[in-house]
Amino acid sequence: MPVLISAWYLWMRAADQYASTFAFSIRSEETSSGIELLGGIADFSGSGANDSDVIYDYLRSQHLVEKLQASLNIAKLWATPKRDPIFTYDNTGLIEDLHEHWTRMVDVSHDSTRAIIEVRTKAFDAETAVKINQEILRLCSELINRINSIAHEDAVRYALDDLQRTKTRLTDARTELTEYRVLNQMIDPSIDMGSQESLLSTLESQLTETLIDIEMLSANTRRSDTRLTQAKQRRAVLQARIDEERANRTLEAGNGGQVGLARLYGDYERLIVEVEFAEQSYQAARASFEAAVSDARRKTRYLAAHVLPTRAEQSLFPKRGLILGLVTLACFLVWSLITLIGFSFLDRR
Repeated sequence: MPVLISAWYLWMRAADQYASTFAFSIRSEETSSGIELLGGIADFSGSGANDSDVIYDYLRSQHLVEKLQASLNIAKLWATPKRDPIFTYDNTGLIEDLHEHWTRMVDVSHDSTRAIIEVRTKAFDAETAVKINQEILRLCSELINRINSIAHEDAVRYALDDLQRTKTRLTDARTELTEYRVLNQMIDPSIDMGSQESLLSTLESQLTETLIDIEMLSANTRRSDTRLTQAKQRRAVLQARIDEERANRTLEAGNGGQVGLARLYGDYERLIVEVEFAEQSYQAARASFEAAVSDARRKTRYLAAHVLPTRAEQSLFPKRGLILGLVTLACFLVWSLITLIGFSFLDRR
């Protein structure tokens, strides 16, 4: 009797269900950092497995069911025809019941190795199944666009903060270098050092020649020779000039102390290195900011549907033969169990 009743219900009362299927993947185009961008290096990845996992959870969520109920009223679509109370939805008005029925009418499969998601939706007419799948596809695209927008807004905000920070650092470094030049009244200490070294070398060379002349004149002439006197005077002048130039290599600093020229040159090199590093950091931050803005202007993540919602031409559900076979097997097992229990009682008697 249960098998006959099940067969009667499946073929006489159960409504035909039509399935619509679509499949998609999440494609992403990600660029590398700003420094790599300057070098012309870009990375274009094919699929985003993490995004696919997010969409997979979204397709099974109650939130998606609520959105579809608001836009299509799927509770009403699945509640008809009334002659099939088993496979149709009993519209209780509770979102939990509708979500439970959703798991029966919508099958979601996820191929994690290829990051491909396939959705099969059943309804009581082919057009309704296609309509539901199209709405699911639209809502999934909206979610990806929203994720994309949030990611781009964060990237632009962080890049802008980094750009402003490096710009401030560069401004401070250049200001410190300018103050150093004003305080010490020199543009480049290396130029002053080069000039002083060149002058000192020339004076020392002339002093050496004068000393040689004095020795030669002292050996060949009398001490009262005018040339010897002039040579000695020249030596004294050159020596005084050399001592003065060497004394000038110790310069008075703005804080009232005495700082050697080598110390000043070291401070200057430190400031120059700081300015160059700040400039490089600023250029990298600016490139990162421009790259973030460029990414925000285009769609770097998008839902690529390689199989659009299909329209069924015949009903494939419910699988009446399979269901009847399962019912028959269950009834046979129950009958066998009852029979065994009955014979066991007879044997005891």
